[in-house]
Amino acid sequence: MNAAALTGLRAHWRTDLMAGAVVAVLLIPQSLAYAMLAGLPPQVGLYASLLPLLAYAALGSSPVLGLGPVAVLALMIAQALGSLPAGVSITDGALVLAAEVGGVMALAALLRLDALASLLSVPALRGFENGATLMIAASQLPVLLGSRAAGFTLPELAASALHGGWGGLSTLWGGAAVGLLLLARRLRAATLSRLAPLALLVAAMALSGLTPAADGVAQVGALPSLALPLGWPPLQAGLWLQLLPGAALVALMAFVSSLAVSESLAQRRGEKLRPAAELRGLAAANLVAAVSGGMPVAGSFSRSILLHEAGSRTRLSLVFVAGFMLLAMALLAAPLAHLPKPVLAATIVVAVLGGFSLRPYRDAWRYAPAEGLLMLAVSAAVLLWSVAAALALGVVGSVALLLQRTARPHVARIGRVPGTQHFRNVERFAVECRPEVVGLRVDESLVFTNARGLVDAVLAQVQAHREQVGAPQRVLLLMSPVNHIDFSGLTALQELHFALRAEGLRLELSEVKGPVLDRLRAIAWPERYEVSLYLSHHEGWQAGEQSLRPSLADQDAPGQL
Repeated sequence: MNAAALTGLRAHWRTDLMAGAVVAVLLIPQSLAYAMLAGLPPQVGLYASLLPLLAYAALGSSPVLGLGPVAVLALMIAQALGSLPAGVSITDGALVLAAEVGGVMALAALLRLDALASLLSVPALRGFENGATLMIAASQLPVLLGSRAAGFTLPELAASALHGGWGGLSTLWGGAAVGLLLLARRLRAATLSRLAPLALLVAAMALSGLTPAADGVAQVGALPSLALPLGWPPLQAGLWLQLLPGAALVALMAFVSSLAVSESLAQRRGEKLRPAAELRGLAAANLVAAVSGGMPVAGSFSRSILLHEAGSRTRLSLVFVAGFMLLAMALLAAPLAHLPKPVLAATIVVAVLGGFSLRPYRDAWRYAPAEGLLMLAVSAAVLLWSVAAALALGVVGSVALLLQRTARPHVARIGRVPGTQHFRNVERFAVECRPEVVGLRVDESLVFTNARGLVDAVLAQVQAHREQVGAPQRVLLLMSPVNHIDFSGLTALQELHFALRAEGLRLELSEVKGPVLDRLRAIAWPERYEVSLYLSHHEGWQAGEQSLRPSLADQDAPGQL
């Protein structure tokens, strides 16, 4: 660590200490609740909130990423561990899963694959998160009602509920807890509302342990010693192979969701985030969780926002969070045995539903119906099928929409705005057009996904010009929006040259960007096909049919554009 970093730590440690204390208050009930949601003993959530935070603080880049157990990942973990081999405990399975999640992330970091996060588009990510939110809330209803029903999808849950029964006293405890938490959310004092979940857990443990009020209600039960269990996860090849597909999905979701949270907060704070460092930090955190009795971890939106609002300045705040969690483990070991499960379930339901909104569906549908449909389909897949199928649908759907949008390049016919040197779409503006020249603007890079459609798109615009303006002699392509031309795009340009020549037309280019022009010059493409190049579209538009004005190839060195 350099001198500047050490100076920053000394300057900000007080604000980081306060931010760590505030976030630990929220993390204590959440770590317990999300471990239970994953089907794991509550102490696993506490273990995952200690050393993994230190590992991320050492290698990550965001000073406000609230690392630890998260609700969406807990649901995925529960599904991944749903069919363990006989003789393998669920805690051992969680350790293997955390190790594999960390290993997948570490391999991705080594191969510099952090850009793969873009495979999951925002509509797919939001659809997954909202669907998981509803499924998490639904999965906790049986616990709230004292029912034995269980399931990872709505059909499974409904079928199980037919034979699950319910308990009146459990319903009373769960309903009262939900009501108190909702009432606390209405308080104007933000600090009091954040303290409410922890205060409720402490009150419930006291009431259950000191009175018979919770007799007959399912409780967390006696916990083993909360001494940190350091050790390797079980090394069983069959178990590792079985959990690997689920671990890859958990790793993808953990990285994408964490990166989305940290990037949004970095933009808000005017800071620069390093995705590669985020991937390394998350990999280290999960690997450490695997050897310290934890479960897979990721960044939490609610805790990250809280860190930001509490004034966190450096990753030292996570070190303080871990310290407060260690203190909580020492104080809560005995009382946790008396915690009623319906109260813990209530904290999950209220926490996750607090972030649910129908607005993203409405906005996506109005802006781009196809993306709104993808968001809805991913949510439905989480609720009715499985989280693995939903993630796969999200990735495939995101790629399919990208290919659909880029399969045909957008080519606009343009003319000059009267009295200016600006050129605009003839269908949107009143512009001047010259019969002898067809002005066209290619609105995207020419790559293999859209190259095949270039010739047809240009010829269609040439025909429209011929019918509306007059017989052209040349086609002038404005190339300023084109950032890249791959070999497929180059082949398409060559085919366009021959197609236009067959109709007695010349192909000309204007405002070609420097990197693109460098590649064209590297193979002498303009000279080979006698394609004129112009510095500005206006210059090319004014050039006469037989004009031999100096081209860019004659007056500019490579890379000047």
